[in-house]
Formats: sequence, structure tokens, C-alpha cells
Amino acid sequence: MSTFTIFLALIVVVAFLLIVVIMVQNPKGGGLSSSFGGGGTQQLGGVKKTTDFLDKSTWYLATFLLVLILTSNIAINKGDTALESKALDSTDAPSTQPLPTAPTNTANDAAATLKDSVN
Repeated sequence: MSTFTIFLALIVVVAFLLIVVIMVQNPKGGGLSSSFGGGGTQQLGGVKKTTDFLDKSTWYLATFLLVLILTSNIAINKGDTALESKALDSTDAPSTQPLPTAPTNTANDAAATLKDSVN
């Protein structure tokens, strides 16, 4: 299992957790975060603390996801770095084959074609 595969799996897991944390949040303090304690004033941890936890979790997961994505670039197998584009290789001589030319129509050919199409 390569390092990039590990990074890819971590990125998928963190992205899923980030989606879940964002979907649980409600900008007005309602939603699932306020229903943990039964909806009354005696809530487990309180709505404010639950919202703070979800808000901090969102920021931490988003930062961790960004760091994972940037560091996964290091883990990508770059292969042989000595390979370069063949277009930049100066050892190959450019092709000396002549380009095909389009047939030229003279005024007489155009007149003959027009005369044939009228008849």
C-alpha cells in the first residue's frame, strides 16, 4: 500500500466527517445540535457548548483536510524525473517532409465549373 493511497483514504474519511459535522449544524442554534438534551433548558452540555464544539470541529477538520491535500502532493509518485518532453529534445531533427498543397483553381477552371453547373 503506497503512501498516496493512505493519504487518499484519510482525505476521504476527513471529507466525510466534515460533511457530517456541517450537516448537523444549524446557523440559528436549532436542528440536531439543540435536540441532544431533549429540547428543554436542562440540556446535556447546553446548546452553546454543542455549537462551539461543532464550529471548532468544522474548522479543525477543514484545516486538516487542506493539510492532507497539500501533503499528498509530496506522496504522488513522480516516476523518473530525468524524462523530459520529446518536443524539447533537440537531438531529433525536425521533419523535412513537404506539406501538401491545395490545388489552385484558375479563372478558366472556375468559369468552366460555373458553365457546367448552369447547363
